[in-house]
Amino acid sequence: QVQLQESGGGSVESGGSLRLSCVASGISPCMGWFRQGPGKEREPVAVIDSDGRTSYDDSVGGRFTISLDNAKNTLHLQMHNLQSDDTAMYYCAAKADYCGGSLWLDMDYWGKGILVTISS
Repeated sequence: QVQLQESGGGSVESGGSLRLSCVASGISPCMGWFRQGPGKEREPVAVIDSDGRTSYDDSVGGRFTISLDNAKNTLHLQMHNLQSDDTAMYYCAAKADYCGGSLWLDMDYWGKGILVTISS
């Protein structure tokens, strides 16, 4: 069982930046960030394999960066140029297998989520 705890959410103005962090009780081969906006289904944002291979949803490419600090068992999501469509609950997730370059994955473990609100 992997425990995941997100932090770093909050409210920023359009065009602003936030950095989300997720402390894990252990490092999994695949970790990622997912989000669920108001009235929307949960969707993948970005995933990373423990060897550093990353994949991003097209909607965040070039604005968001996912990274993994193996020494601290911590996953990060650096978000720049945030827009109103980025408003969502953001979830950290882990999988007991490699991501393999895919975004739409059945993750095995989930954090409770953290709210990100973008105001215009």
